[in-house]
Amino acid sequence: DDDNWGNNSVHVYVQLRPGVSEDEANALIKDVTKRHTDGMEQVEVFLHPQRKWHLYSEFENGQVAGGRIEIVRLFGIIAAFILLIACINFMNLSTARSEKRAKEVGIRKVAGALRRSLIAQFLLESIVLAAISAIIALILVRLVLPAFNILVGKELVVPYANFYFWLMLLGFILFTGMLAGSYPAFFLSAFNPVGVLKGTFRKIGSKFNLRKALVVFQFCIAIILIISTIVVVQQISHARNRNAGYAGNRLVYHWITADLQGNYQPVKSELLSSGIATSVTRTASQLTEQFSSTTSVYWKGKDPGDDTEFERGAQDEGLVATAGLKLLAGRDFDLAKYPSDSTAMLINQSAAKVMGFSDPIGQIVRDGTMDYQVVGVFDDYIFGSPYERTRPMILIGHKNLSLSIIHMRLAETGDPMKQLENIGRIFKKYNPNYPFECHFVDQDYARKFEDMRRTARLTALFAILTIFISCLGLFGLTSYMTETRIKEIGIRKILGASAMKITTLLSKDFMVLVIIAILIACPIAWYAMKTWLASFTYRTPLEWWTFASAGLFAIAISLITVSYHALKAVLSNPARSLRSE
Repeated sequence: DDDNWGNNSVHVYVQLRPGVSEDEANALIKDVTKRHTDGMEQVEVFLHPQRKWHLYSEFENGQVAGGRIEIVRLFGIIAAFILLIACINFMNLSTARSEKRAKEVGIRKVAGALRRSLIAQFLLESIVLAAISAIIALILVRLVLPAFNILVGKELVVPYANFYFWLMLLGFILFTGMLAGSYPAFFLSAFNPVGVLKGTFRKIGSKFNLRKALVVFQFCIAIILIISTIVVVQQISHARNRNAGYAGNRLVYHWITADLQGNYQPVKSELLSSGIATSVTRTASQLTEQFSSTTSVYWKGKDPGDDTEFERGAQDEGLVATAGLKLLAGRDFDLAKYPSDSTAMLINQSAAKVMGFSDPIGQIVRDGTMDYQVVGVFDDYIFGSPYERTRPMILIGHKNLSLSIIHMRLAETGDPMKQLENIGRIFKKYNPNYPFECHFVDQDYARKFEDMRRTARLTALFAILTIFISCLGLFGLTSYMTETRIKEIGIRKILGASAMKITTLLSKDFMVLVIIAILIACPIAWYAMKTWLASFTYRTPLEWWTFASAGLFAIAISLITVSYHALKAVLSNPARSLRSE
């Protein structure tokens, strides 16, 4: 209906002339729609550039409100935190091992070296290490990129020929080197040369609160990522266990091409008579996808201020049987028995609730400028996101909208692949100029979870990487701290200290830091996940064991990391460590 300005069931693509801006075109479109919808509910229509379709696909009040770009930003932030954790490791280990370079700093200062020259030297060393790391990273990326592409289902490539790629890499090298080397550079260059050369400068065993804070920060990030991974997996599982509302098993569909339009009835008859299919119908869209939506739906007693948006679909007879929908009242379309069904309507349970009919059957509902009679009410089924509530839906007779898909319910007996081969022969007979491409509805439904599943896999990967890097730093710190206390350990062993007491002595300080990290991370993760889940109508509850398991995992992996060096020190011969005394 070209005069129905409330009909949004058609995709419109516009090629702008060279020199015409998007804003100019939108202003013209706004003027045209305003002239033709005077007195109607105002719906804003605007252009959305093709280059933004993939990343910017969500809208709110006529403005772009996000899309996949949010996932890109999320993982960009996580990657930045991982880089920061690596820098923290460098800072901690550099300051922890500062005694090794203390005399070098003292001699240089006595020889006349200025503090700024020492700072420059340490920063340069850090930048060189960052450059070497970048080279190793490029090699690793080259090796793991194919596996990563399989993991995320993409075909990513490294743009070696792009000048800006190398410029950004250089920027990252300089930034990382400066960030990681800044604190050690200022820390080491501040040593008093007299105290250093006398051996009376501040010892490593002193309490450096910043170093402890950095360890806590590392494990906070790791624990938050672990909790996030668990919650994302729970959300996917929660949605997958939701009743789809139709029987997707053994339900297939095929797009209607030119020859099939005129041969639909012979194809349908042959499919049913051969026993391959038990039911066949035509629809305007895939069962699992939204066709169109409208607010131009009217019924007796509707509140003038009610602007409920209805999903709109169109189909042939047999949809209820073919899709396996649950009919709550009335009947399915049957044009052979009821010719008036060309102006009949089916509504879902949500639509019946919105309309407020005690008995919807026989009620007149207007869609745009056409009146339809409700002949059936079916239970809600998921046609959009499985994470959102099912919206009100109206289905109208096939003479009013073009139908582009054949849905077929395969017979329960027989191999589905063999049945598809037989269907293919029938389609080739009536549709010889087009390829046979049949799809399973349950596979389409499963793909609705793929983006979230990919997000879960990446979050898990980042969580593993974060905990690994954090444990590497903890491993290095424990190694050096054990080394500095080796004589103390020897004396304690000679005086009768048990292996358990010595292990506890060396581990407790680090375990306290991890526990502090858990206490900080859990509330942050709870708030972040609660906010994220709030974007879904159908969502999993946040369980206490999610946080407990993440905390216990962090404690366990940290304890294993710390205990290695503690046990190594316990099992060493105390005579060797005390021989020089």
